[in-house]
Amino acid sequence: MSEFVSHALVDRPPTVLGQSSPRIPTGGKIRAGIQVLTQKAAAMPRARELYDQGVAAGQTFDEIARAITVAVPKLKHPLVPRNVPWFTVRGQDFPNPEVARQILEAYGEDRGDGLRLYRFPAVFPSDRWQVVMPHELSAWTSREKRYWSEYAADGRTRMCMGHAPVPMAPSGERALRLFGGRKTAPRTENGGICEPEACAEFQARQCNLTGRFLFFIPGIRSISAFELHTGSFYAMNAAIQKFETIAFMRGGRISGFLDREGTPFWFSKRLQEVAHIDEQGQAVRVPQWIIDLEAPVDVPALLREGDDEAVLAQAEAATQVLAGTAPPDASAPAAAAPLRAVPVESEMPPPEAAPARDAGPPEHAAVVAKAEAYGIAAERFEVYARRRWGVGWMMNPHGRRRVWEELERYRHDPAGYADKIETELAMAG
Repeated sequence: MSEFVSHALVDRPPTVLGQSSPRIPTGGKIRAGIQVLTQKAAAMPRARELYDQGVAAGQTFDEIARAITVAVPKLKHPLVPRNVPWFTVRGQDFPNPEVARQILEAYGEDRGDGLRLYRFPAVFPSDRWQVVMPHELSAWTSREKRYWSEYAADGRTRMCMGHAPVPMAPSGERALRLFGGRKTAPRTENGGICEPEACAEFQARQCNLTGRFLFFIPGIRSISAFELHTGSFYAMNAAIQKFETIAFMRGGRISGFLDREGTPFWFSKRLQEVAHIDEQGQAVRVPQWIIDLEAPVDVPALLREGDDEAVLAQAEAATQVLAGTAPPDASAPAAAAPLRAVPVESEMPPPEAAPARDAGPPEHAAVVAKAEAYGIAAERFEVYARRRWGVGWMMNPHGRRRVWEELERYRHDPAGYADKIETELAMAG
């Protein structure tokens, strides 16, 4: 799955629809909290009645709010979010409501308030945390998203984007038909740069940080991923740290189970004092239930797995040499050839091939030098490698070997590899 998400859009031939950023299809929402009636709405019997009926029927809070607004027009915003220690799972949030029941039956707990989802496992389908935790600053009107943040191709400049004006036909009597939907363009204010401190919408709380986790739940069958929305900077920032730590220990990987024991990530909630700045500019701390991403792994065992894989590959290479079936491919593990008494000189790799397994992992400088030999600028390759394998690849021996092995696979087509990198960086930008 991770290979598909990371590279399918890069490797596929171009089509009339073009290429877009990798997206994971979703098929159901788990919500981080609940919504309750505002003080004004709670004082109205009809609003209370519709709220209780909607909750009992398993309706989404959006559906409940619309029903109340229709019945009581004076209530423009009848519901307000409430922070709770559990996650909300409702049948109406899934194309197949049976899935919600399966999740609750598999992982729900009754702690005195009925069956609730306090903690559940998750497996992520990509090695890039930007793909499994997409997030942005966005401002919405009552009908559509008006502005949103997006990073430029350099990966550093945060742009403020919006919908481009629809061009008119030469006659000026009608709008042109658009192929592929509405176009986007940088916002004209501030040169299109996203600067929250200088943004009128952000200061008026009309533009806010929004994000979501995309994942699969072990034991719950679904071809589409589930999503969990959050607007908490603290939750997303802590999750990034967990992702990068796991990627460092696993050679750039966060997808799939975390170890050979089938350990997944786990979502739960943790009561934490969160600081925010009040209207007078003073720091105020309030308790909130924050989404917590757990990775309950045996760290020493996880770090040892890379060494175990190298030992297994070396044993396989030795077996092939003894049997006389060592592959001539220079990138194959047979290059290790620790048994010098066996006459296999004709199968030894040329000097530029991948380093032998028993020679240890390549150094960071050697990997970058190999990329430069392909005509790829070191800075561009570093950006690509961080996106592909995580920030820890250069410090992790297993991670450096994985990068080297990818370079080796393209040693007969360096121009194609350079094009692949530029295409993926352009998509990620």
